[in-house]
Amino acid sequence: MPRRSVRRLTAVALALPTALLPAAGASAAPPPDKAQVLSSWTQTSANSYRAWYAARQNQAAWRAYAFDWSTDYCSGSPDNPLGFPFKYACARHDFGYRNYKKAGTFPAAKQRLDNAFHADMKRVCAAYSGTDRTSCDRTAWLYYQAVVLFGASATPAAPARA
Repeated sequence: MPRRSVRRLTAVALALPTALLPAAGASAAPPPDKAQVLSSWTQTSANSYRAWYAARQNQAAWRAYAFDWSTDYCSGSPDNPLGFPFKYACARHDFGYRNYKKAGTFPAAKQRLDNAFHADMKRVCAAYSGTDRTSCDRTAWLYYQAVVLFGASATPAAPARA
């Protein structure tokens, strides 16, 4: 093989790995199962909540999915009204709203997200009994009604607390 052809082949072979890498600053497309993962983390079940919570605790493992984990918890309402810890129910609700809005599919998911929020709060209330349970359930119902009525016009807040 002529010396010039060997040099050309060597140059091409050395350049090929660089050409196959994404350009500096370019981001890879999110994994193809992103919509399925998002859906699995925003269902009404306790298993869905636990899976979301575990992922939230290890966000770095999900970086390729480019999820928006930001939250302002229960927005302008108390995170722990009357001592009932709704903070993480609110955080998962924010996660659903922000990510479905980002995906452009929020209207189709809103009712399920609101129902999951209510289910999360009812699971919190299940730890109480008697008048405390009744008070918790009523508070959860009020929070749920607020997002049903006003959630459609809600816009994601700037990332406040993680």
